[in-house]
Amino acid sequence: MKTINEIILNELLNPNGFSIIAGPCTIESKESLDEIASSLSDLGIMILRGGAYKMRTSPQSFRGLGEIALSYLNEIGEKYNMITVSECIDINSVEIMSAKIDVLLIGTRSMQNYPLLETLGKINNPVILKRGMSSTYKEWLLAADYIVQSGNPRVILCERGIRTFEPHTRNTLDLSSIPSVKTMSSLPIIVDPSHSTGKREYVKSMSWAAVAAGANGIMIETHLNPDKSFCDAEQTISLNEMSEIITPIKEIRRLLYS
Repeated sequence: MKTINEIILNELLNPNGFSIIAGPCTIESKESLDEIASSLSDLGIMILRGGAYKMRTSPQSFRGLGEIALSYLNEIGEKYNMITVSECIDINSVEIMSAKIDVLLIGTRSMQNYPLLETLGKINNPVILKRGMSSTYKEWLLAADYIVQSGNPRVILCERGIRTFEPHTRNTLDLSSIPSVKTMSSLPIIVDPSHSTGKREYVKSMSWAAVAAGANGIMIETHLNPDKSFCDAEQTISLNEMSEIITPIKEIRRLLYS
């Protein structure tokens, strides 16, 4: 496993800190991931996400390159001294992923996969736990407890929107979860404006809204050519848009929380 940038990692785990995670929904090639990582690094973003295994609603959808993508992410994270994040979808993947990837992500469909959560409690890697699409705050926090009580306290909660009756957006982003969960838990909480809205034109405003609501970070899908992204193209933003999003964040936090 690569040498971890402990300063960046500690900020991600800090319930008073703020982190930005960005990268492609799925890793398409080593070359494209390298280009994205280089551009994100130039923007000062030091946490790189990329899917190797993807749980897709349709079996015909691109489901990732698998184990080789983990090697790409590991190598490129080392090259740019970036923390790496990737989704873990089953118990069988935990061992290899914990060796190659810094932070393991648990997606909405796996939030209540309790055997997987207990297994993640036996590793040292931080875990980002996404809220289940139909889960209450209590159910979400109890899922986190499966990891913590199994021995791993390094859990980051991620609000990614919930399924409601409104079809205009992919999900409904529940920003009230941020102040609510902060009264119920000491764990850091970040927001995924990409999956919650499902539309790239809303990612910017929802990112800023998450900052204003007190989130400890945002996780955004970005790509060199969003329209040609293999996965979730409609919610993926360009690197120029990524730059526009991060520019005012420091000032928003200074005005509201200094």
